[in-house]
Formats: sequence, structure tokens, C-alpha cells
Amino acid sequence: MARARRWTRDILRDTPCVDDAALIVSELGANALRHTASGGANGAFHVALALSGRVLAISVLDAGGVKETPTIRQPGPGAEDGRGLTMVSALATLVEIHGDHRGRTVTATMTIPSGDPSC
Repeated sequence: MARARRWTRDILRDTPCVDDAALIVSELGANALRHTASGGANGAFHVALALSGRVLAISVLDAGGVKETPTIRQPGPGAEDGRGLTMVSALATLVEIHGDHRGRTVTATMTIPSGDPSC
């Protein structure tokens, strides 16, 4: 996980929202490791970044292995999990989930403010 965050920070080092992007990679990567075959002995997940103008798309592809599609939930105050996609959706303009039990790609799209060094 640390490697994916570091890579994201290195690639986007001169881009506003680099901290938010690293957090999104961390949350989506953690979900892949915790909830899919990506967390297994030979599992892996892949991160792709696409930056075009003021739009940044962050995609994480998992190794599949589960039938349930990830959803944005509103966990209760005592819940110990279930906040990752909610946090990602708060930082992103759009969150899309594609795929099935063989592997899913979760893409968070962010709009980078013009002329503002932070998000």
C-alpha cells in the first residue's frame, strides 16, 4: 500500500490535490486488499492515473473473487469499517465501478481547481 501511495505522490508531485489523490489510492487499494482476491497470497492490485487538463482519473483494478459490487454506504456511528468509498466519493467528482467477480475497476475522477494550489 505504501508503495502505491508513494508512486502516486511521485507521479503527481507538481499537481494540486496530490494529497487527496494519494488518499484515494490508499482507500481503494485497501478495499482491494481487504475485500477481494488481491489480498490473497498471490494477489495484487493495479493503479492507473490519467491527468488531462484539470481532470484526474484514479483507477484501481482488483483481482476479483467476490460477487458483491462495492457500494457507498452510510455506516452507523459504532461501525469499524464501511467509510472508504464514502470518503473517496467526498473527494471525487465521480466514482464509477466496472467489472464483476473476475475483477473490478473502481475509478475516482477529480476536477482540479484552476489557479488554486490546494483542493
